[in-house]
Amino acid sequence: MTGEVVVPVRGPNAYDVIIDRDVAGHAADLLRGAVERVLIVHAAAVAETAREIASTLEARGIRVWFQETPDAEAAKTVDVAAAGWALMGQAEFTRSDAVITVGGGATTDIGGFIAATWLRGVQVVHVATTLLGMVDAAVGGKTGINTAEGKNLVGSFHPPAGVVCDLATLQTLPIDDLRAGLAEAIKCGFIADPVILDLVEEDPSDALDPNSDRLKEIVRRAVAVKAKVVSQDLKESGLREILNYGHTFAHAIELIENYQWRHGDAVAVGCIYAAELAQRADILSEAEVARHRELFTLVGLPTQYVAGRWDELLTAMRRDKKTRGTMLRFVVLNEIGEPTRLEGPSEELLRATYDAVSA
Repeated sequence: MTGEVVVPVRGPNAYDVIIDRDVAGHAADLLRGAVERVLIVHAAAVAETAREIASTLEARGIRVWFQETPDAEAAKTVDVAAAGWALMGQAEFTRSDAVITVGGGATTDIGGFIAATWLRGVQVVHVATTLLGMVDAAVGGKTGINTAEGKNLVGSFHPPAGVVCDLATLQTLPIDDLRAGLAEAIKCGFIADPVILDLVEEDPSDALDPNSDRLKEIVRRAVAVKAKVVSQDLKESGLREILNYGHTFAHAIELIENYQWRHGDAVAVGCIYAAELAQRADILSEAEVARHRELFTLVGLPTQYVAGRWDELLTAMRRDKKTRGTMLRFVVLNEIGEPTRLEGPSEELLRATYDAVSA
């Protein structure tokens, strides 16, 4: 697949997602209106890409400020947000100015949150430089920070003016981070587009090659899944919950591991937990549960979590955003490509499923 791919996100806050190699500079083209100032919120590892974008902006007469964020989930704190607000205040940012994020999912989450909350909302363009950011965090308008009580409990919905997925930036990404990003793409395959699963199964190594057309097609398909869902349900009132497949258990792992687990690794185990739960509730077949394990194993992702931590996990799951009152709710599959909800499963069923996914 050669050339630039554009996936439109429709709805009242429509925008485009641009997918190709060496397209980070297109971020400037996605800004709307007479922007005079831009805050570039970026991860340290992509400072050079941030500077390249800044040069494009400055050539158009736009003044640029930089905010370098800590790595991964450490970026998603109120202190980092406050530092961004301070920069914007000192530079006298107005409602017609903008934020551009450059980095992975944590960077788009915190940069988007800063944009959403400054003057009750200024525009943001996301330049995703990790596979996880491309197929998950950058698309959909979710922004958020973590607290001691849980992940993404504070945040807002703030659709971007546009998203750029620059596949060239994946060439320097560690293989473990590529695998973690692929977990979210595989999740999209399970809930909506089984062709993604076929593409991974046909050649797992090629699916992890940043230069391959296979990975580009996987990214395009995963973005299209998310674009279709969020265009119909921006604020997670119903349909959008399917994107949380595997995430109830995954977020619990991340919390009790103090965010030392990669998000995609946790999602892989979380999807297997959801599949095992559905099978025990007589919803999903054993063969489809086995396909979950086989797929994640093929690309080197974990399929089990440690034993002996059930009480902590259950407490963490009760704080999940999908929980209503004391009733836990899980996204599960009737079959691959057909998600549904399982509401209020018994604690015995939940515990038995944990036993099945714990080493």
